[in-house]
Amino acid sequence: MLEIILCSLVTILPDYLYRRYAQGKRLGREITLFSVWYELRFGIITCLMLAVALITMIFYFHPSTTSATLFYRTVPIVPETAGRVAEVHRDFSALVKKGDVIFRLDSAKQEAAMETARRKIAEVDAALLAAQADILKAEGQLQEAKGAYQQTSDELDVKRELQRRSPGVVPQRDIEKLEVLLAGRQGSVDAATASKQSAMIRVTALLPAEKASAQAMLAEAQVDLDRTTIRAGVDGRVEQFGLRVGDVVNPMIRSAGILIPEGAGQRALAAGFGQIEGQVMKVGMVAEATCISKPWTIIPMVVTSVQNYIAAGQFRGGEQLVDTQQVARPGTILVLMEPIYKGGLKGVTPGSSCIANAYTSNHERIAAKETGAFKGFALHVVDAVGIVHAMLLRIQAVLLPIKTLVLSGH
Repeated sequence: MLEIILCSLVTILPDYLYRRYAQGKRLGREITLFSVWYELRFGIITCLMLAVALITMIFYFHPSTTSATLFYRTVPIVPETAGRVAEVHRDFSALVKKGDVIFRLDSAKQEAAMETARRKIAEVDAALLAAQADILKAEGQLQEAKGAYQQTSDELDVKRELQRRSPGVVPQRDIEKLEVLLAGRQGSVDAATASKQSAMIRVTALLPAEKASAQAMLAEAQVDLDRTTIRAGVDGRVEQFGLRVGDVVNPMIRSAGILIPEGAGQRALAAGFGQIEGQVMKVGMVAEATCISKPWTIIPMVVTSVQNYIAAGQFRGGEQLVDTQQVARPGTILVLMEPIYKGGLKGVTPGSSCIANAYTSNHERIAAKETGAFKGFALHVVDAVGIVHAMLLRIQAVLLPIKTLVLSGH
């Protein structure tokens, strides 16, 4: 309607003025309700054509959408393990800080596993003390074996020397017995050395490895125990948290509640524009929005992201072919818009429905040297008609509460 009124000012009104003052025709005499079409036919036809062209240009170069929403990501409250609820620390709706305990599962099994790991560490420590005593014992046996070996070796050397000086003084049989005994003493020394090395390996390698394994089991048990305490990962608010003591939770079935992060839905407005605006929507375009949760307010925004894919065309490969008729509605181009001024979305409820306009700006093209006068004038016209859409948005912002509260049946 506003476009028709504006177009009539440059078409029907000049036609009427020409008929009235140039041709002398008077309203109510020659120009009546029945003769309006004939008398003002050129102005009416021009007005309709101009109105259609103006509306097309406005809606193409300055697109508008009512499909704009402040989407926000929620965090499901899900334990990492299944179990029975032992404690609940938050109500149905409550503020939480990062690290606050929300609820705790029964941890008897995990505590038992931790105690088992502690006992295993204590057992390894005791075995380590015993192994150190075994080293001392092996060192004593080794010294004893070396002493016996040295004694036998000295005795054998003495008898060999006597045999060399006075053959027949020492029976050959005694020398052979000492040689066999010396070999036995050497075996005792080797056995004592091996025993000592075995005890040292047990102290330096085997038992430390067993202790490290036991400590890893303790750390694993501690992790499992910590998993029974579910904490808030971020600052935010717990909503629809109906968990009670005695409930059995399973992360594979459902979440225990919803955690809404602080500041959710305050960064960007997601708007879906028609596919025909795909060539017009650009990053950096100035935009405006008005939301139902903050009436009578126009929020200046800027386009920060334009999704290059239309969600309606998405499909998952499977055992059936995709029929394009299954797409009930044509998809839209997803555009993210952020407020120009800090805190621009303050007061707008996350998830609120909004109306958004985006405005094309050809300032750089107009200022370019290669742009001709006629083309520059046409681009000026394209930019100037955006004020019509801005006026429409403000009219919608004024009428939106009335339409919602009065005309919707309340």
